[in-house]
Amino acid sequence: MCGFLGEFTFQHNSLTESASFEALLDLSQHRGPDASCTTRGSGFQLGFNRLAILDVSAQGNQPKESPSGRYQVVFNGELYNYQDLAETYALTDLHSTSDTEVLIHLLDVLGVAATISLLNGMFAIVIIDTEIDCLYLTRDFAGIKPLFYGVANEGVVMASQFDQIYKHDWFCKSLDLRPEIVKEYFGFGYMQAPNTIYKRIFQVNPGELLQIDRKGDTTKKALVTFTKTQELELIETELSSLLQTTVSKQLVSDVPIATFLSGGIDSPLISAYAKKNISEIEAFTLEVANPQLNESAMAKAYADYLEIKQHIVSVKESDLLLEIDSHFKAFSEPFGDYSSIPTYVISKEAKQKHTVMLSGDGGDELFFGYPRMLDVLQKRWWFKLPFYLRKPLAQLTNKIGLTKTWAPYFKSLDAFIENKHLHLPPVVLDKVFPNTSFSSAMKNLYTFSSLNKDVLLHQLRWNEFYAHLQRVLIKVDRTSMAHSLEVRVPFLDKENIGWAWSQKGRLNSKQELKKELKDLLAKEVPETIINQKKMGFTVPLKTWLHTELQSDVRHVVFERPFYGEAVMDVSVLQAYVQDFYDNKHDNAWGVWHIYAWQKWWLEHGVTGEKLKVNREQ
Repeated sequence: MCGFLGEFTFQHNSLTESASFEALLDLSQHRGPDASCTTRGSGFQLGFNRLAILDVSAQGNQPKESPSGRYQVVFNGELYNYQDLAETYALTDLHSTSDTEVLIHLLDVLGVAATISLLNGMFAIVIIDTEIDCLYLTRDFAGIKPLFYGVANEGVVMASQFDQIYKHDWFCKSLDLRPEIVKEYFGFGYMQAPNTIYKRIFQVNPGELLQIDRKGDTTKKALVTFTKTQELELIETELSSLLQTTVSKQLVSDVPIATFLSGGIDSPLISAYAKKNISEIEAFTLEVANPQLNESAMAKAYADYLEIKQHIVSVKESDLLLEIDSHFKAFSEPFGDYSSIPTYVISKEAKQKHTVMLSGDGGDELFFGYPRMLDVLQKRWWFKLPFYLRKPLAQLTNKIGLTKTWAPYFKSLDAFIENKHLHLPPVVLDKVFPNTSFSSAMKNLYTFSSLNKDVLLHQLRWNEFYAHLQRVLIKVDRTSMAHSLEVRVPFLDKENIGWAWSQKGRLNSKQELKKELKDLLAKEVPETIINQKKMGFTVPLKTWLHTELQSDVRHVVFERPFYGEAVMDVSVLQAYVQDFYDNKHDNAWGVWHIYAWQKWWLEHGVTGEKLKVNREQ
């Protein structure tokens, strides 16, 4: 796992000077502390910070040039099928054993689009084609690895981190906020691709290939997508076999590798399969004192039965609180999921012994693991009724105890589902951002076309995959890479996703949440130790905000200049925070979004000063 930076100029514009470029490259040095290299060519320059995983010798360093000299490449991520591709295409004269070596050879053999379509892994790739004089940007089909780019009059800047774009000389002096995307941040807690909060700065969509020429003309092509409309097909391979093959390929590493192990379903299954390949595999579990949040006893039961050496990372709430400020430094973009705090802490501890970890992320989204999905299915019938009948009927049934739901009060099913993902109420968001709607990209994610149970269930999975999962992946990437730790996600292997997408979902009760994964885990451990209750990876946020964090929240929200006041009504946000402290509501998560926005700006915002050069001589 690594970090990169690149420039691609338009027409006859000049590249920025090396010192400024290298200072920006240094911002991602934590993503790749093992080697830092740059290259300059006609109208482009590329820089790369390497975290050495495969072929740790200098032969694996980047940027790399293809054997023909046509392509210049920087690549962040891992390709899990690179050995298969090398064999299939009989690639010879490989000068290293890295996956990047296979990539640059394939580009010469197949070209860009055909090569990218074949890849199975997690990746963000920048390619300069010197023959037709254009830039390619592409990102893995699940959105695991980040790829930001900005389009200025001078050219394109592309990078692993958001701040490497908005702090660049081509952008930092004229940063204009997009009110609709800022509104989305306050509601959902992250920036949804392809947008960012700034005009002219974007994210590459999962599975997308962009081609940009010297005139700035851009062509976008979706190379790998998982459709909103389900096409059922018979796949003879069993899920167990697919997952075990995936885990086996993702265990390939030239540096120490381990797993994260919780008390749930997903990571224990991944750990069990990892144990089949590496008998001495180790696992890391977070232990906290609060019994309502602590899964370590359940995780220990898994580890004991599977005979996995387990590292239990015991932390007090005071330890977690001490990491909050340093944890905010890991996010160069506004981010509001507070479960990033324990993720940051356990990543820090895991890095003490290992460089690569396997996680269970993606299992909930692909295999119907969220109770909110079941809730939507059970209440969808309300939306068959006209709104004018629905609301008074719900008032009556709620009053006499037949129901207890707010679903009928939403004007549409789309609004009901969207509200489940929002952490500031729509009425508050609309006051903060009057006459401002969400972006078309976000609206599309929360548009559902049918009340048919089977169709709706697949669309809910599609929504979770391309929306909520993206927030999870941002959290894991930023907190792990802050400690130069690579996290691999076997559930998000291309073949596994394809398998899940081809299956007709079934969700009639809580017992059927993630049923396929529970059945697989039951073949590895006794059913008596399988945890049926989802606890999550969280902290006692409400208590913290009322106690240890209250002083800092009040300071950054009320006493410091509030960033973005030109595009929002800050007084509404401040009143919402004050109402929380006056016990008029208990929405701690919404308050955290407001707090995290200010913490991001105070830590990472452009102050007008030129970025200082701070490189080792």
